[in-house]
Amino acid sequence: MAQLLLSGNEAIARGACQAGVGFAAGYPGTPSSEILQTLSALTQVPIEWAPNEKTALEAAVGAALAGARALATMKHVGLNVAADPLFTAVYTGVEGGLVIVTADDPGLHSSQNEQDNRHYAFAAKAPMLEPADSQEGLEFTQRAFELSEQFDIPVLLRTTTRISHSKALVQPGPIAPVQPGREPPENRAKYVMIPANARVRHRDLLDRLASLTEISDSGEFNRIEPGDASLGIIASGVAYQYAREAAPQASFLKIGMPFPFPAELVREFAGSVDRLVVFEELDRVLEAQVRALGLDCEAKPDEMLVGELSPQAAAQVIHGVRPPEAPAPDVPPRPPIMCAGCPHRPVFYILKKLKCYVTGDIGCYTLSTLPPLETLQTCLCMGAGVGQAHGISQVYDGDRPIVAVIGDSTFIHSGITGLVNMAYNQSTATVVILDNRTTAMTGGQNHPATGRNLRGEPAPELDLAALCRAVGVKRVRVVDSYDLTQLEEVLWRNVFSSMPKHA
Repeated sequence: MAQLLLSGNEAIARGACQAGVGFAAGYPGTPSSEILQTLSALTQVPIEWAPNEKTALEAAVGAALAGARALATMKHVGLNVAADPLFTAVYTGVEGGLVIVTADDPGLHSSQNEQDNRHYAFAAKAPMLEPADSQEGLEFTQRAFELSEQFDIPVLLRTTTRISHSKALVQPGPIAPVQPGREPPENRAKYVMIPANARVRHRDLLDRLASLTEISDSGEFNRIEPGDASLGIIASGVAYQYAREAAPQASFLKIGMPFPFPAELVREFAGSVDRLVVFEELDRVLEAQVRALGLDCEAKPDEMLVGELSPQAAAQVIHGVRPPEAPAPDVPPRPPIMCAGCPHRPVFYILKKLKCYVTGDIGCYTLSTLPPLETLQTCLCMGAGVGQAHGISQVYDGDRPIVAVIGDSTFIHSGITGLVNMAYNQSTATVVILDNRTTAMTGGQNHPATGRNLRGEPAPELDLAALCRAVGVKRVRVVDSYDLTQLEEVLWRNVFSSMPKHA
């Protein structure tokens, strides 16, 4: 079979097909979005954009319970949303294989933080695989399904931006037949996590992890690559590629399965080299585990805890060669702005004119914090702007109107419960849902209010205005944001009349 040039995301999709995946769900988030879009072109099994990552993972858990191999995809902060089912799914285990892709974003190319989701593997006690190129993306995905079924546990597959989006030649294999679903088992002791059952499953989980540790130490995912014994480097993911470029003659312990941590393999490797260096992107996860074994090692300086690494950074850590400062580019700064004709622009123009205090969310409209609009005051996480506006309004009794802005996809993701809270607790803040009928920032994916599913087929269309009324909001207005006169009139009447001093 001829080689293919695939990005990491495309390779993961291919690997899922080669594993016979029977169901996939996720929420679009850079750098993970292309996985499901690629998968939808490779197979006709159910593939879904879910309202958020929690519902995606819960659906995947259900599909796995019915015996299908199931995939859930999300970016790193999406795993925060899906953490609740994850931490208990490792107790219950699976029937069909369950793989969860978490795509980290070092350098914050399109994120509000650069958390290191390797911590989730240790915290949730979930085995994690970490590919270092597209070929491994394919192979590790395929093996992740097998490990999930073999050890009765969900498996995390961690990528980072460079692995997700960089392309490399991949040797594909045959597409496997889809593993169909079956009647789910009646096994309440395993799948009903009341305390009495959960205690037993927790002990069982520890036994499963002990067996997985043997896999981690076996050399399949974590392998020693012998070289010059004077220098040994422990690295994973794209950091391994950078270190290989900076020190091609060194001995390497390439980590492809950071959890369970391969303690015996690390001890063996450390004993075979004169100098031990740990090179990893973001947090000191591998370094902490190496030092916990009582082994001395060198590692990156604190200044490299922020942002992406590079071959130059690897040379600095390994050889002590600090790269020369690059000359400042002789070009004016070009910060991102909203697209020409964007329907969000008029809203922020009017909100600024009315001198509103505007709390915001994750999406294109976050750019309204920049000149010339300079309107958005907060951006914390998906849905947080609604909650923040409510909290402010509950303690602030001044004259400035408090307004939350949230996109249609983000509102469905995690803004609805915040709006329920506002209605229930009689908030005086205003919520503006910026409905551009797409998930714009991640590439224009569909969602439950667009009337189309992931494949672009017709689907039930969520009526946002009716939903707002249904949760108890008494004053709901739908306005064309291009009609500036009406937009200003409606916003002025709403934001001021809702405040006690102006009512």
